[in-house]
Amino acid sequence: MLCAYIKMKHPSIVATCPGNSYELLDSGEGEKLERYGDFTLSRPDPQALWRKKLSEKDWKKADAVFLRDGRATEWKFNKDIPKKWEIDFGELKFWIKPTAFKHTGLFPEQYGNWIWLQNVIKSAKREVNVLNLFGYTGGATLACAQAGAKVCHVDGSKSAIAWARENAELSGLEKKPIRWILDDAVKFVGREIKRGNKYDGIIMDPPAFGHGPGGEMWKIEENFLGLLDSCKKIMSDNPLFLLVNGYASGYSAIAYENALSGIIGEKGEVEKGALTIKESDSDRLLPCGIFARWKV
Repeated sequence: MLCAYIKMKHPSIVATCPGNSYELLDSGEGEKLERYGDFTLSRPDPQALWRKKLSEKDWKKADAVFLRDGRATEWKFNKDIPKKWEIDFGELKFWIKPTAFKHTGLFPEQYGNWIWLQNVIKSAKREVNVLNLFGYTGGATLACAQAGAKVCHVDGSKSAIAWARENAELSGLEKKPIRWILDDAVKFVGREIKRGNKYDGIIMDPPAFGHGPGGEMWKIEENFLGLLDSCKKIMSDNPLFLLVNGYASGYSAIAYENALSGIIGEKGEVEKGALTIKESDSDRLLPCGIFARWKV
């Protein structure tokens, strides 16, 4: 029997709106123009498949522009700006640093996920133990710690962990119960299974491709499901949530939803959707990533 329509829960669109310290000024033609505190940055963004709203003159006012010529990349600075500067974002603080990979250390589109995590943790009204895999510069880690959770932050980059710890100190969270672990995510979870450690909530932001600190290779199409299976073994007897983010992996949020549903079964609910940023002077949304998240 052919099925032309299946009634199902629609994907959510989570949008980060402009704030005092961050805003998406414009986007289009493969680029985005953002303000981080006192400085504006222009960076490539392949999702911006439309025309810009602001004039070329406005775009040329950017304090720094990320340029790519084949494999060669560089930041062109149109004025003297510091190597790093701090901004307030939500109730947290972050060091912004233009990197050779075009990133700044902050992913504003994740703000909706952080609020969701904090609400789940606070609603539990008990001690919550969280594992953040591929934790990078620590946004989700800090949000969970701020909400009162104990957090284990795992990343394969020594410099990323150092940056995350700087953000924790900047946010006044350096004394919170956060463990900073430099390790390969797959190997770490395997060791946690053997140690019998359990977590009430797990967050992961797996790249499409990457390497661990010991040269371990990660390919999402080969390693993702195995990691999810392992994570199921370290979930506590009374788990609260599981959140998976996706960037540049080529997969749909529906794929992540299906993967989570196969792990957690019938208990709780799974939500899927897109992470976006709203432009300052329009209702246009810039799609930035996808997510699937489960909670009891």
